[in-house]
Amino acid sequence: MNSLRMIDNWPVPTAAAVVVSRTGGGQAPGADGDRTGSPAVVAAHGSTGHRFALASVTKPLAAYAALIAVEEGAVELDEPAGPEGSTIRHLLAHTSGLAFEEDRPTVEPGTRRIYSNAGFEALGDHVAKVTGIPFPRYLHEAVLEPLAMTSTDLPGSPAKDGVSTADDLARFAAELLAPRLLSPATLDEATSVAFPGLRGLLPGYGSQSPNDWGLGFEIRDGKSPHWTGSSSSPRTYGHFGQSGTFLWVDPDEGAACVALTDRDFGQWAVEAWPPFTDAVLAELRG
Repeated sequence: MNSLRMIDNWPVPTAAAVVVSRTGGGQAPGADGDRTGSPAVVAAHGSTGHRFALASVTKPLAAYAALIAVEEGAVELDEPAGPEGSTIRHLLAHTSGLAFEEDRPTVEPGTRRIYSNAGFEALGDHVAKVTGIPFPRYLHEAVLEPLAMTSTDLPGSPAKDGVSTADDLARFAAELLAPRLLSPATLDEATSVAFPGLRGLLPGYGSQSPNDWGLGFEIRDGKSPHWTGSSSSPRTYGHFGQSGTFLWVDPDEGAACVALTDRDFGQWAVEAWPPFTDAVLAELRG
């Protein structure tokens, strides 16, 4: 895919990009080699085996582990967690009322979308307390090990401290396109709008109304400006990180894209990412 070569012109020291598709040919990203009918890597470019700091792209991985805990019966989405009146669902959807970095309630749960690292740290603490398993270990056993994400670690906060490679995140993208660890119904719920209609701040892009999120995944809908492309479907979901990283899944296209860099998010990313995504989608559509 020629579109992936656009990362060579990004003003970053190191970059990698991978595209995964449900329909294209290529090498299946799972540990078991080619799988007919499974999502496959259709293109890769750059340092795909290089380990990058994920920043907030850690959150979808942490959310997936929490959702597996729900399916295992260890926790429930609507059980109390975080500040008074908040639940696991609120924490995952950034509606717990907690401040961005502080374990301090600022509004009543469910009334505003406040993007919160503290909320994901409360989520990790809650899962660890209930299961008796430190959250990084739970993530490893529930998500990383089954998906053969051998180069991925969580040395700290479930909100922002993950480290991974584009090759590993391609395995996670394939899971999102055709879930094996979660039921499709649970993933559909996680990638549908939770607490619709709430306004809030999308980091790096200003106030959005509504500022729609699912459970651990940001949903594109009609947001403008946005870090995905103008041709991305409204159902596109994913996350970007302040370390210059992103992962999106466009279910209408049956495709996903991972791009990792080692330059902090800034104006360069605001300008580079949307046309890159549009070029990827145009090439996939032929």
